[in-house]
Amino acid sequence: MNDDRDDLLGLASNLVERARSLGADSAEATARAGWELSVKVRLGEPELVEEAGHRGVSLRVIRGQRVAVTSTSDLSEVGIARCVSDALMLAELSEADACAGPAAPEDLATEPYPDLQLYDPSVETITAEVALERARRAERAALEFDPRITLSEGATFSRTTGASARVISNGFSGFQRGSYASMVVTPVAEDEGGKRRRGFHWSARRHLAELDPDEEVGREAARRTLAKLGARKVPTAEAAVIFDPEIARSIVGTFAGCILGGSIWRKSSYLVGREGTPVASPLVTMVDDPLIVRGPGSRPYDGEGLASRRNVVVQDGVLKTYLLDSYSARKLGSRSTGSAAVSGGSIGPSTSNFILSPGTSTREEIIASTERGLYVTEMMGFGFNAITGDYSRGAVGFWIEDGKLAFPVSEVTVSSNLNTMLENIDVIGSDLDLKTSTAAPTFRGSKMTIAGT
Repeated sequence: MNDDRDDLLGLASNLVERARSLGADSAEATARAGWELSVKVRLGEPELVEEAGHRGVSLRVIRGQRVAVTSTSDLSEVGIARCVSDALMLAELSEADACAGPAAPEDLATEPYPDLQLYDPSVETITAEVALERARRAERAALEFDPRITLSEGATFSRTTGASARVISNGFSGFQRGSYASMVVTPVAEDEGGKRRRGFHWSARRHLAELDPDEEVGREAARRTLAKLGARKVPTAEAAVIFDPEIARSIVGTFAGCILGGSIWRKSSYLVGREGTPVASPLVTMVDDPLIVRGPGSRPYDGEGLASRRNVVVQDGVLKTYLLDSYSARKLGSRSTGSAAVSGGSIGPSTSNFILSPGTSTREEIIASTERGLYVTEMMGFGFNAITGDYSRGAVGFWIEDGKLAFPVSEVTVSSNLNTMLENIDVIGSDLDLKTSTAAPTFRGSKMTIAGT
């Protein structure tokens, strides 16, 4: 992959030049290459070894404010020519859109772009044999942790590396590389009545050396599995709810979907018209930051070639901005926040590293300060209405009495309204872990409905 830079930039430039020569007012091309490996072992035996590479290009053209997108993995002369001609033909069939168009040339990022250390060459040196041994080691640590761990749904080690070149006819050209590696272990323990309780733990980073040790991932997965033994329902009640970082992350991600420009101009978000107003507790600050070194969602420039920038979306509970690309900014009479992302050749606003800023309390301190409530470690289903904010999901976790985890809980539902949930946050933890591009520490909501028996 280290030789791909000139090749990918040449491919993207070729598409743009061809499209422009055939009548496109504007053209944007992305050329990508990548390599992935995923292995899984179960009870020490290989269950999956999957390795694949990919190369492809995508093209977006605008002609007479009509937009079309094409893509292909056929990089022959015939394939490239067809990709360009198809895009121009599709543009003729599209409806004109007054808001369509590239970013202004004067707004484009300029080199040198920031070095965010998104690529670790050691990631792609992991062979299938090494990956299988690492997965075996992690699973073995889980199985040997306690005799009650008798089964396993397996351990999976995955790694991916990729490179992409982006060329736009308004003068922008950029190239970047990235890598990512992860390990997940899923042990199973048998509970009373023959029920099987499954737990899991995982670690992921852009740089291989920053992954948690394999054995520790396995042991923590075993601890989480054993903690579920004896789980039961609780009576329906209103009580405080503490969200583990994994679940806090999903709630923050749900909120993030409601502040994207596309949701706002389409009026499909409960946050329409809420800029400058309180949308969460004064303890809450949410930031979208694409410039975090080695961050999973970091990028030196956005999909339209604008310089990446840190956006404070919520500050002290007040909504400061939506996340916009040029198109949604035009629809809303505003300016891009440098939040455009490319997906299959199409452009739209997206988060980068979207983070709920941590507080100072540890997880243990938050639990100890909770007289009665539910500590949620897993959720299932997706019951959310983006227009009203109504929120309801199945939950698994632990009941809290007098500041202590009293017993594991399963088969309950927590429900509220996302706006109310965020307004009711009364403490935020310090345990932020940037494993994924959306991240949050433990936090507690002072009151939610818990539906049980």
